[in-house]
Order: sequence, then structure tokens, then C-alpha cells
Amino acid sequence: MKINDKTVLITGGTTGLGFELMQQLLEQNCSVAICARTLENLHQIKKEFPRVLTIQCDVSNEEEVQKMIKNAIDHFGKIDLLINNAGIIMVGPMEAFTLEHYHKAMDVMYWGIVHTTLAILPHMKRNNDGHIVNITSIGGKVSVPYLLPYSAAKFAAVGFSEGMAIELRKYNINVTTVVPGLMRTGSYINALFQKDHRLMFKLFAAASTAPFLTITAKKAARLTLRGIKNKNTLKVLGMPAKLLIMIHHYFPEKLNRIMSITSRFLPGSKNEHEFVQGKEIKEKFQNTEFQIFKPFARLARNLQVSETL
Repeated sequence: MKINDKTVLITGGTTGLGFELMQQLLEQNCSVAICARTLENLHQIKKEFPRVLTIQCDVSNEEEVQKMIKNAIDHFGKIDLLINNAGIIMVGPMEAFTLEHYHKAMDVMYWGIVHTTLAILPHMKRNNDGHIVNITSIGGKVSVPYLLPYSAAKFAAVGFSEGMAIELRKYNINVTTVVPGLMRTGSYINALFQKDHRLMFKLFAAASTAPFLTITAKKAARLTLRGIKNKNTLKVLGMPAKLLIMIHHYFPEKLNRIMSITSRFLPGSKNEHEFVQGKEIKEKFQNTEFQIFKPFARLARNLQVSETL
């Protein structure tokens, strides 16, 4: 599959990996539409990239998704490639999360993919052609401490994505499940943390910007597009992610024990059930990032054109 001149719809395209994918696809002469919840963020993108079709949409709302798909098809005449990238991150111990937090994670990262996929399938089936890309996470293959709602939603997304890849081949529709490891996209700025929990924010910021544990958004986008071109059904991004999946497969008990020990040293619950965006913590406190990672963190934050959705 050649990416050139394709018509693409990206959810969560205003920041991080989605934003980088948008730029690289534009460079390959693709027609690109993106969606976001916040109109102000879309105006920002439109100002910088006038070729991009911007649509306000909350992917957790089925009705809004139906309208978005119709608008994109009416504008371009067709959609060749759908990239489901919208996501949210909530960081904290299990006791910090309520049922509402689990619903919120599933609404965006599982039902958001289901809504867009079911809405665009009739169009792709009529054309007997199409490609759906689901950006999941290493958290959808290996559940890690302090990201339980996120991991649960990503596991569901991986299951849905891999299952539909099997069933849609007969319609000449390809499905690629992308599993990124940690990426330096500045996502920790928009992630949700327990209010005033500076230490938790600091640790997550370090993990999200460490050069040997993470890959850049530019490289992640390039690898994703390579997976699309090769029609891969599964594309794991980054050597650390590949290693973790392999260790989890062959030594699940040992990995579980190591993670259990690690979780005991992580900071405990603070201001239980009350979460705020990372940027609020960063603005409120001094020294919210480890000195050694500050240059990488600064580069990552530059990708935060707007909020995740």
C-alpha cells in the first residue's frame, strides 16, 4: 500500500503521535482530517495547517462520531485510512480510581475505536478497500502498576483490533494494531494525576522522557507508517516494548513479582479520587522534573500543540 495521495482521518490528531502522523502524511501529499473535543485546539491546527480538515468530535459519543465520519466523507469523497489515536492517561494507585474513571477510560480508548470503526465500515465495504489503524499501547499487552484503567481499556482495544483484522480481510480491509512503548511526546503534561501529587508527576515525567526507555514521536510515526505500507497486522514500536512483551510471554510469574515489588516503592494515594492535568501540577510546583531529563522533557512538551483529545 502506498501512502501517497491517500485520504486519512486521525482521531486525537492535535498532539503527540497523532500530530506527528498528521505532519508526515501531509508531507506525502495525503488529504488529512483530524478530530478533537476542544474547538480552540482545532483552530490552532487550522491556522498552522490550512490544508487539514478539522472536525470537533468526542469519540466517546456515538452520535458525534457518525456526524464526523459523514463530514469527512462529504468533504473528501472517501476515506482510505482511519487512524484511531485518541486516548487519555490517568496515573495513580488502584484505590485512587472510582468506577467512573474506568468508564471514562473505556469510553475513549475502547468505545471510541468501536464507534469510529462501525461508522466507517459501510463506506469501506462499499469501496471494497480501506485500512484501519488502532494505536493501542504496551499497556494493552502488559498491565503495569498505577495505570489500571488505562491498561484495562487498552487490553480491550487490542482484543477488538486483532479480532476484526481477521474478519475484515474478506472485504479487502486491512487492520493494523500499533503497540507503542513509552514515547517522548510530552503526554505527561496532559495526563491526569492525583491533585498536588508532585512526586507521582515527577516519576511519570522521568519515565516518559528517559532517552533509553522511550522513542521520539517522529520515529514512532515513521514506524507506524511503515507498518501501514507493509500491511502489518501488528506493529510493536520500540525495543523496550518488544522486550517487555517477550519477558511477559516467557516469564509471566517473575515479571509479576518484579512489578509487585516495584509498586510497593511507588508513592501512595494522596487526595483520593481527585485528579488534575499534569500541566496544573507543573505550573503550581517548582522542580517537577528531574534535572537530567529536562532537555528531553522540553523537546517532548513542544509536541503538545493542544490537549490529547
